[in-house]
Amino acid sequence: MITLIDYGVGNINAFVNVYKRVDVPVKIAKTKEDLLNAQKLILPGVGHFDHAMSQLNNSGMRETLDELVLDKKVPVIGICVGMQMMANNSDEGNMEGLKWIDATVKKFDESKIKQVTRLPHMGWNDVKPVKDLDLFRGLEKDAIFYFLHTYYFECNSTEDIMAVTDYGGEFASAAHHKNKYGIQFHPEKSHSYGEILLHNFAKL
Repeated sequence: MITLIDYGVGNINAFVNVYKRVDVPVKIAKTKEDLLNAQKLILPGVGHFDHAMSQLNNSGMRETLDELVLDKKVPVIGICVGMQMMANNSDEGNMEGLKWIDATVKKFDESKIKQVTRLPHMGWNDVKPVKDLDLFRGLEKDAIFYFLHTYYFECNSTEDIMAVTDYGGEFASAAHHKNKYGIQFHPEKSHSYGEILLHNFAKL
């Protein structure tokens, strides 16, 4: 059972549709009561960092999520801004992040980007796993995913980098620390590659 955290930010229905296709049951959590007995959690997110953090903090689910992730070690995956929220803080805003992974969210340096349209980083790009983890099973070579972001996740420990992508230099497009996973790209928009990754998460 996958529990999708619905705090008003992120395309929940897109994830529901992917899991329907791979025959994995899904539950949508909008309250702390909905989180009871969660086996695996997905934290989606789009838009501004502070807005997303405010929405989550005001949802009534924050304390329960911390308990599930930090104390009970329930597997969780943060997606796009959901990944960035797992960091300590972000250059995009002033609020503290969840502090689930020791990292800082920083803005891309436009001077290092060769593309004519520099920001946001938008469209398909390669994702290269640097850790041998089941989340990327079947995606070790030639996997591409859809991105849309201006800020990136900088791990304070290289041990937490799960995969890298090149955009004006390599950045951590996926991170991992114990039961916590983060991916900067959108698997729900990445066709078969994203479907494989989300199915892999269900099987962890």
